[in-house]
Amino acid sequence: MTTATAVLARCAELDGISASPDHLERVHLTPEHAAANRLLAGWLTAAGLTPWTDAAGNQWGRREGSSPGLPALVLGSHLDTVPDAGSFDGMLGVVLAVAVAERLRGTDLPFALEVVGFSDEEGARFGKALLGSSAVAGTWDDAWWAQTDAAGVSLQRAFTDFGLDPDRVGDAARTPGELIGYLEAHIEQGPRLEAAGRSLGSVTAIAGARRFTLAVLGEARHAGGTPWERRRDALVGAAEVVVAVERVARAGGCIATVGRLEVRPGAVNVIPGRADLTLDLRAATDGQRDGTWAVLHAEIEGICRRRGLGLEVVETHRAAAVPCAPWLQAAVAAGIGATDDAGAAEPVELWSPAGHDAMALAAVTDVGMLFLRCTDGISHSPDEAVREVDVARGLDAFTAAVRHVAAVVAARA
Repeated sequence: MTTATAVLARCAELDGISASPDHLERVHLTPEHAAANRLLAGWLTAAGLTPWTDAAGNQWGRREGSSPGLPALVLGSHLDTVPDAGSFDGMLGVVLAVAVAERLRGTDLPFALEVVGFSDEEGARFGKALLGSSAVAGTWDDAWWAQTDAAGVSLQRAFTDFGLDPDRVGDAARTPGELIGYLEAHIEQGPRLEAAGRSLGSVTAIAGARRFTLAVLGEARHAGGTPWERRRDALVGAAEVVVAVERVARAGGCIATVGRLEVRPGAVNVIPGRADLTLDLRAATDGQRDGTWAVLHAEIEGICRRRGLGLEVVETHRAAAVPCAPWLQAAVAAGIGATDDAGAAEPVELWSPAGHDAMALAAVTDVGMLFLRCTDGISHSPDEAVREVDVARGLDAFTAAVRHVAAVVAARA
C-alpha cells in the first residue's frame, strides 16, 4: 500500500527538476515543466491510469469506472512553482492524488477517476495565474497570448516552442457533463491548523480577491526650503494610507497587504511628489471584501483631502470568492473523521486566503479542498515543511473522501 514515506519520496524527486541548481524553480512551458510531466506520467501509468498531456500542457491520467465513459472525479493540484520555492506547494497535492489512485486501484467506482498536474497555477513566468486550470475550465482569454516573460517571450511563442498549438488550447476545456467534481489536497500555507494542534482541515471557501494600484499625488519641492505649512508630501500621505489599510481590514475581518511602495523622485533632499502603492484585499466572501473596500476607499480619500493630496485608483484584478460545494465539504469532513486526527473532535473548517486551481475549476464543476498542516504556516519558501504524520493522515483522509463521494454518487443512481 502506498505510504506517506513514498509520497514524500516522490515530492523529493520533483524537487530534483529545477531550472536552478541552487533553488527550486519550475515554471510554465519550460524543459523543467516537460520533465515533471514525464515523471508524473510514469507514476500515473504505474497506478493503472492512462496518461495524456492536454492542449494547455496539463498532465492527466484516467482510469475508467464501473463502465466506460462515465463522468470523472478529478483529483489534483499544480506542478509549477514560484522562484526559490518549497517542496510541497502544489506538488504534495498531485502526489497524494496519485497515491489515492494507487490505493483504489482494485476498487469499483461509479465514476471515472482522473488525476491532473496543472501546468501553471502560480503565474511566475507570464504574470497570469491559473493558466492551466483556466484552460480546463473553458475560461481561456485570448488576450493572454500577448503576455511576455522576463526575456520578452510571449505566451503564444512559448506554447509553440513547447510543442503545443495555440489555436487548439480550447481542446483542453472540459464540460460539466464530463465531471462529477474536483477535489484538491494542499498544504494550508498558514498557521491555523498548527495553532489548533490538528493535521487536517476542511476548506469552506477560497478567498475572493481584489487588487489595486494607488497613486498618492503631492508636490515635489526642496526638502529644506519648503516650510511645513506648504508641504504636500505624497509619502507621508501614503504612509498614513498603509496604516489605514491594516486598521480597516482587520476591523472588517479581511486580509490586506500593501506589497509595493515606490516614491518619486526619490532623492534624499526632495519632498516626495508621488507615491505609488499596491493593495491586495481578500476575504471569505465577496460582500465582506467589497464592504471593507468601500470603507477603506472613503478613508483613503479623506486622508488625501486633509493633506491636500491627489489620489488615483486603478483596479488591476478581481476574482470572485469560491465556496466549496457542501456535498464535497461533507466528503472531506468524513475523510478527516476516518483518521485519528484529534480523535472524536469535529473536523476543523477554514477558508483559504490563498488562491488555488479549485477556483478556476469551480466554473465547470463542484469543488472541495483538504488542507494539511505545514510547519509554522510557511509557504513559498525553501523553509516549507510538512510532518510525515500529517501526510499519512492526509492520504488516509483523501482516500476516504473519494470513497465517500463514491457512496453518494452510487446512492444518486
